[in-house]
Amino acid sequence: MTTENQQNKEPLRSYLSPQEVLRSMHSEATWLFYLKHAKVAVLALTGGAFVTFGALFSLLLSADVKVLGIKLLLQGVGFSLGLYMIILSRTILFTEANVIVPASILQKSSKEIWIRALQFWGIAWLGNMLGAYIIGTVLMFAHSYPEGFHYALEGIIQKKMAYMDEGGVLSWFKIVISGMFGNGLIGMAAFFAIMARTLISKFIPIVLVVTFFVAANLQHSPANMGYFTLMMATGEGPGWVSALLWNIIPAGIGNILGASLLVALPFWYSFSPQDGE
Repeated sequence: MTTENQQNKEPLRSYLSPQEVLRSMHSEATWLFYLKHAKVAVLALTGGAFVTFGALFSLLLSADVKVLGIKLLLQGVGFSLGLYMIILSRTILFTEANVIVPASILQKSSKEIWIRALQFWGIAWLGNMLGAYIIGTVLMFAHSYPEGFHYALEGIIQKKMAYMDEGGVLSWFKIVISGMFGNGLIGMAAFFAIMARTLISKFIPIVLVVTFFVAANLQHSPANMGYFTLMMATGEGPGWVSALLWNIIPAGIGNILGASLLVALPFWYSFSPQDGE
């Protein structure tokens, strides 16, 4: 009898449906919202450390590589480490939260959720920044890396700060737009990672999406925190005021807009249970 029942059971699906992913995001956000602020801060600090590990790994893999396509591919694969560690460990990344939080608010909006969401966003951003700064500074103090590593780092920072070289309000808004698409892609990586049920199936979309995001030089506030920290620790770089005003802050604004408008809103609208599902 037991064997017959087992045969009649449908095989376990290897992925979740979009509707199930949205419900999972709401559950995750509810859990995160009601964590104590100190715990959110610790998880955000750890997330900032992990994203810096990804930035460092991307530089180590791509140092001295001359072929542009291979160089960008290796940078993308290396940076994927950070996001993969964050998703598996359930630590907090500001840009991942930019998808989970709006998806939860759209499903169940209330004054309390809005207040907790704003608090969560602020702690996540500051925690990521501080975690990236601490880990990046300590790593660069403890280790000496080859010349090719520093050339690769300088090249990335130059691309990040190209908007400041252009100057003007229009260039500042270009960073916001780039940040929108950057977090739209990272948001989809998180979406697909939640959808997948195995470690390998979670890793594949992360690598593909992150590699595209890196190759296109789309702006991502926590990722850039990691790269800027590694650069500043060498005693060079544009300085923190310029980095914040001409990259990290406008990129962060774009990250919130991109995750909300390009990921959370269209999926919530398309798969809303209000349609009688």
